[in-house]
Amino acid sequence: MAKTALITGASEGIGYELVKLFAKDGYDCVLAARNKKKMDQLAAEVEKSFGIKTRVITKDLSLPESAREIFDELKAANVPVDVLINNAGLGICGDFATSDMDRNMHMLQVNMITLTKLTWLFLPDMLKRKSGKIMNVGSIASFTPSPNFALYNASKAYVLFFSEALGEELKGTGVSVTCLCPGATRTNWQARAGAENIRLNRLRMIDAKSVAECGYKGLMKGKRLVVPGIDNKITLISAKFAPRAFVLKSARFLTQKTS
Repeated sequence: MAKTALITGASEGIGYELVKLFAKDGYDCVLAARNKKKMDQLAAEVEKSFGIKTRVITKDLSLPESAREIFDELKAANVPVDVLINNAGLGICGDFATSDMDRNMHMLQVNMITLTKLTWLFLPDMLKRKSGKIMNVGSIASFTPSPNFALYNASKAYVLFFSEALGEELKGTGVSVTCLCPGATRTNWQARAGAENIRLNRLRMIDAKSVAECGYKGLMKGKRLVVPGIDNKITLISAKFAPRAFVLKSARFLTQKTS
């Protein structure tokens, strides 16, 4: 019997590429995101190419009830989730004082609350089966605070800390937790976050496929933390050992808009 992977944010970017990787390895896939058209196209593609089954769940993950609705739909359909990929995420670039609070709350709901609820809902069945994998997508931003991305970086720090702590709690249960922390990645994220013109984008960016492949390999090996790219690994080391004032000033410089 084929195993099933649930991937949120599956309509584009890293999530889109992860769906193809799971399908290639014979996993049935549940795709969850807002863009039904893109998910339907991807579902048809991987079904034809790899002979797997898919289910598309059109859902706005910024809504508080979304996690429970996804869980209930799969439970009613008797679809067990062997792998949970909490990939969906939003970003906001700009000063906190002048930000839109409704938009802020939507971001925090997607990045932290829905991720937490989905994990809590699907974890008990994994523990009963003594088998399962969870991957939460954080960011290189998980390691540093950043002016202009105050809430976003804080939300990704939560993802990292939650993932690492939960992974330790689950040690020996057969269920692993991996946190994927990519750096700047070529997706539509920058445009949606209002971050198209920041200095950081002038540095080397990784394509979504490479990030997905790195995360997938780490997940299958049961790694706790996956940081794709040597540049990002160096950034991580700098964040750990550089003076905090320097880290903050550097982050401010890199996240300022150039035009």
